[in-house]
Amino acid sequence: MINNRSGYLFIYNPAADKGRASRKAGWLKALVAGRNDSALVTTVYAGHAAEIARSGIRESSCLIACGGDGTLHEVINAVAGEGVTVGILPIGSANDFIKTLNPHNRPHSGISHFFDAGSKNVDVGSVVFGRSNHRYFINSMGIGFTGRVAKAVKRAPWLKGELGYIYALFSVLAGYSPIPMQVTITLEDSVLELHEPVFAFSVSNGKIEGGKFVIAPHAELSDGLLDVCILRAVPKHEFFRFVLKYLKGTQINDPKVLYCKARSVEVTLMVPEVMHMDGEVYDNIHGRVMISVAQKGINVLCDLVPPA
Repeated sequence: MINNRSGYLFIYNPAADKGRASRKAGWLKALVAGRNDSALVTTVYAGHAAEIARSGIRESSCLIACGGDGTLHEVINAVAGEGVTVGILPIGSANDFIKTLNPHNRPHSGISHFFDAGSKNVDVGSVVFGRSNHRYFINSMGIGFTGRVAKAVKRAPWLKGELGYIYALFSVLAGYSPIPMQVTITLEDSVLELHEPVFAFSVSNGKIEGGKFVIAPHAELSDGLLDVCILRAVPKHEFFRFVLKYLKGTQINDPKVLYCKARSVEVTLMVPEVMHMDGEVYDNIHGRVMISVAQKGINVLCDLVPPA
């Protein structure tokens, strides 16, 4: 795919941010063209970023995912465990993962910061579902309510960023009821079981989901644990007060919320449901879903020094 070996391969998804990332094409091409240690490949269809990444590890030591969390999700699933470093150029809708990776939110006007950046090994979530399906998530996953919200976001291309998530949240809420689940959570030193209807089920590696919702305020990317946040069954009219709490991360103090750090989680679904991983939608999920942590499963570029 690339004729000359390059240190950095930029994988650019113009379909990110519901197509708005295409406006960055000329800017990004000019920046990459000015360097002899870099190459740029543009995706042209769904799943192409993963194909480019798998090919790119033969020629590049660092892959830069240029898009949103969905683009990053594809790249991570293509190269996890392959010893390659991944960077993130956030030009998607929510760009959730990088808010935990670089919490100081230092602005970057170009791509020069990638070439002198630090790096760190971070955990990734591992999910086994269906007969033999296996996927990784780097930021978060959810089943039921958040899965349906992610699906609704995809169906509302006219709404940008966080507004799309708010619209999707309330459109899903209108016809929603808690979902029966059997959940087994393996903690650091014990096991917790739930057999009850669940309003919202999330497992996180990063802190933020949907742009501004602080699903997992205590999440750490390299602690070898995943953060579980479960909102037990509540009447729909009560959910509105939880929206404000999720925006601040204070839902974890509510008695209706179970929040804990886990080594693994097993969920059994009685009826087919929608699951998301890093905002990517997986439909018609039923039976057992096995969630675990791949400790320090990927090396990522990051800002190591806070801004002055």
